[in-house]
Amino acid sequence: MLSKIEVILLKSLEVGRSYTPEEASELSGMSKDAVLKAAYLLQEKGYARVIEKSEIEYRLTREGEKYLREGLPEEKLASLVKSGIESIDELRKTMGREFQIGLGWLRKKGAAEVKDGKIKLLKDPDFREKEILKAVKEGKVVEVDKVLERRKLVESQESKQVFIELLRKPDIELQELITDLTPEMLLNGTWKGKEFLKYDIRVPSKEIYGGKIHPYERIIGECRKVFLEMGFKEIKGHYVQPAFWNFDALYQPQDHPARDMQDTFYLDHYVELDGDVVERVKETHENGWRTGSSGWGGQWSLEKAKQLVLRTHTTAITIHHLAENPEPPQKAFCIDRVYRRETIDATHLPEFDQLEGVVLDRDVGFRHLLGLLREFFSKMGFEDVRFRPGYFPYTEPSVEPEVYVEGLGWVELGGAGVFRKEVTEPLGIKGKVLAWGLGIGRLAMLKIGLKDLRRLYLPDIGWLRSMPVARK
Repeated sequence: MLSKIEVILLKSLEVGRSYTPEEASELSGMSKDAVLKAAYLLQEKGYARVIEKSEIEYRLTREGEKYLREGLPEEKLASLVKSGIESIDELRKTMGREFQIGLGWLRKKGAAEVKDGKIKLLKDPDFREKEILKAVKEGKVVEVDKVLERRKLVESQESKQVFIELLRKPDIELQELITDLTPEMLLNGTWKGKEFLKYDIRVPSKEIYGGKIHPYERIIGECRKVFLEMGFKEIKGHYVQPAFWNFDALYQPQDHPARDMQDTFYLDHYVELDGDVVERVKETHENGWRTGSSGWGGQWSLEKAKQLVLRTHTTAITIHHLAENPEPPQKAFCIDRVYRRETIDATHLPEFDQLEGVVLDRDVGFRHLLGLLREFFSKMGFEDVRFRPGYFPYTEPSVEPEVYVEGLGWVELGGAGVFRKEVTEPLGIKGKVLAWGLGIGRLAMLKIGLKDLRRLYLPDIGWLRSMPVARK
């Protein structure tokens, strides 16, 4: 059975004559794409032949144009040697960078040798390459020596031509198939005696991909929803922070390895810092102030605290929020991008998302922190949760929460703890602070079932289409 476009093409073209797609398109009134589709369909049924011819066109490069106009380097060198200039130093000075090219090609042709700092011609060299360049320029060349292409004097471009030739036409009268039965056809009766296109229900239909949220964005949304439902307030802050809020306010010593250039992106800009808070943090670092601590000792540098950094954790945002809102109760969280000097691999990136949270109250403790985190992980689909003791400069006690994943075992997802007095008291925060920071990227990997964190950021439309909207 012939389709509508096949019938139109058969009626429009003559048997035995070749047509270009453009000519067939003009005669049939169809687009070039429709003509080609019909031609290939007719070829399968033996009514037509599609002939494809490939041609290679050559043209001179800029360097090829120059050598055709001024002469090849080996041609220039041979001419200078013939004129009596044989010294390599003098020839190099005269020809510049072209000297080495010319000498190399004269040697390959067996036309020159170097002896005692001089060049001797062994025979009169043949420069047929220049004749080929001239022929290419005039469009008279069918094939070019590959050496000229390797020398980047000539470049080639393949062009393809297609011709359509009708071999025969069906013996029966050609009728167009009706693809759509319209109300007008029913009313005026023009459907009578017509042949309708038959539909094969066994042919698979075209797959339709509906719009959906990116899986990583969906998981971030789930985390946000959980904390909002638990009564937390979402806060935001700047990507660029003074080292004071990123490190010093968190009682992180100024010689801590995490503050080294290997872990932190430093900016060549500084901000002014002053006030009682800065002075209290300084004294806490040096001697413990009145927190009961002995501090880190040494001399605290205000200049280091002034330097701007790309925040290494969102704790810089939550601690600043608590310093501005020191009265309990406070429940806040932040989901945002952080930056560290990490080597890129399957589980590490120099920029990633972190989920940070704090609870400030007078009558809260370590067990409340563990219960809160267990509740969060449970709502995210992780039933088996455990806590391993950890160390962080600004929390005591400190833990690293882990979840159990079938096939992977126990996987660590961040850090948590209770802020030390050296953090809260200099900032005027009244009460105890429960704090945690979780890596959302690693959480997303477990939820989605990925082995490489980088896939979350790749524009892979095939992978995105195949990802289910929900996963048990």
